[in-house]
Amino acid sequence: MSGETPLRPAPADVVVGIDGSPSARTAALWAAEEADRRSRPLHLVHAADTDRRAYWSDAGTIQAAREAGRDLLAETEAAVRERFPDLVVTRLLGRREPVDGLREAAGGEKTIVVGSRGLGGFPALLLGSVGLGVAARADVPVIVVRGGADRPEAGSVTAAVRDAEDLGWLLLAAAEADVRKVPLRLLSVWNVLMHVGDVATMLDDLDGAAHRRVYEVKTLADRVREWYPDLTVTHHVETGTSPPGTLVGASAHTDLVVMGRGRRLLGVGPSLGRVAHALIHHAHCPVEIVPAGFGTRGGGAP
Repeated sequence: MSGETPLRPAPADVVVGIDGSPSARTAALWAAEEADRRSRPLHLVHAADTDRRAYWSDAGTIQAAREAGRDLLAETEAAVRERFPDLVVTRLLGRREPVDGLREAAGGEKTIVVGSRGLGGFPALLLGSVGLGVAARADVPVIVVRGGADRPEAGSVTAAVRDAEDLGWLLLAAAEADVRKVPLRLLSVWNVLMHVGDVATMLDDLDGAAHRRVYEVKTLADRVREWYPDLTVTHHVETGTSPPGTLVGASAHTDLVVMGRGRRLLGVGPSLGRVAHALIHHAHCPVEIVPAGFGTRGGGAP
């Protein structure tokens, strides 16, 4: 384990980005349910990008964009209140581009929710890049809502764990399962091909590596139970040559997949690996990406 002490996560406000697309509407309603479940406010954000547009658009075009954004926020709030009349809802018409606008709205502690597709054509590609950009750069958890709006609940949360360093963000996955009153499943995919090719690799080495992975995952499960003694926690290590494919397959049988985001190389640049990319593009359920170090502080044992 690292020298940082994980903290049991407190329920956070939910920020959702909307752009008028069906995907964003689905994300807004999903985010409203998440906020209601957490008993926290929901913040609707439309990043109109008017600061950048002002360089090539006239005042009338900018004003029309702002009015359209206000109408969209009002319509989305009405749809949310129809289902969750007691939920605290705020609206924000942002002037910045979507990635920075959502990051600013989230501050350092809220959860960001985005849809998986845009309005069609180029906007669809833009929203995809926004989702990826927010997931890669945000300092808070980001949930990309995938799966149909009428998808039946599976009754579980799945955490895609890698090694013993995952405990910090894993407690957030436990909090997601705890607030839903469903079991948490720790799933780790052990790729044997990662250990093949080294001249020093022997069968005994491979067997030992597999046993170490099983031990690490079991230890993580035991630690989670210390923070959440009433939560049902299971753990499983699956052998396969395609961790992304295995996790995408597992996403068909769970309500939420949670995984940690690696630290940026040299502290700069995007940090989403191929597993996160695969899940964001192909998962059958919402995917939550948690940045490295979120919810931890320096120190010893909890």
